[in-house]
Amino acid sequence: MPKRILQGTVVSDKGEKTIVVKVERRFTHPVMKKTVRRSKNYHAHDEANVAKVGQTVFIEECRPFSKTKTWKLVEGGAAVQAEAGEAV
Repeated sequence: MPKRILQGTVVSDKGEKTIVVKVERRFTHPVMKKTVRRSKNYHAHDEANVAKVGQTVFIEECRPFSKTKTWKLVEGGAAVQAEAGEAV
């Protein structure tokens, strides 16, 4: 079964090897027929602590790292590319 990949914005990087990513989804309301935005925060594993607040990143489903952490930062994401650009 393929793993889900979500795109979101980093809202917190305070934890050690942990980031909080806000993922926003849009859907049409069944009665009002208006586009509605809903967001949810996901805790994700960031092994190298490369993601910073405000960056857009991709997270992927994985095995549980802790009680709340079942997502990990995708290595090919924008956060990893941004840091590679700063190092040069």
